[in-house]
Amino acid sequence: MAREMSAEIAAALTEGELRPILFFEGEFASGWVRIWSGLGDITWTGQTWTGVGSLLGLGAIEETQQVVAGGTTVSLSGVPLEMVALAIDEARQGKPGRVWLGLLTEDREIIADPVQAFTGRLDVPEIADTGESCTVTISYENRLIDLGTARNWRYTHESQQALAPGDQGFAFVTTIQDKEITWGRG
Repeated sequence: MAREMSAEIAAALTEGELRPILFFEGEFASGWVRIWSGLGDITWTGQTWTGVGSLLGLGAIEETQQVVAGGTTVSLSGVPLEMVALAIDEARQGKPGRVWLGLLTEDREIIADPVQAFTGRLDVPEIADTGESCTVTISYENRLIDLGTARNWRYTHESQQALAPGDQGFAFVTTIQDKEITWGRG
């Protein structure tokens, strides 16, 4: 898939020394979590992103020519044990998550318009406990995964009432299904 990138990013990619960074944004029960792969706080898109340094891990992001529902993982290592329960309690399946790849200047300024590398929905969190600290890994799936989910909605009055209470659009469907209609006879 072709990616749109700013002229500044394209120019920076031709330089001999690159300073790549990752941004991760995910929605949880208490709100949005925004972290980046550097140290300290940084402001981008009007939001403050918390630096976690090398503690942030990202799974493979694959792109193919086929229409495939690929996913990735976002992991945070060195999480204290008291924070693990909070991370699990806050995770809600289906909430959005996004990853951007950006570049920094020598002065630690973000080069205009980092490229969005992945967008998906939260699938499942997983914990690896070492006794002193934990690694929390959250899987994200592409929205195309929904194509494999069966829909329980039918063209019936009951299904229509669940979607739009009071709508009578399907109220008489069952009464006309076996009705014989004479058409065009004089």
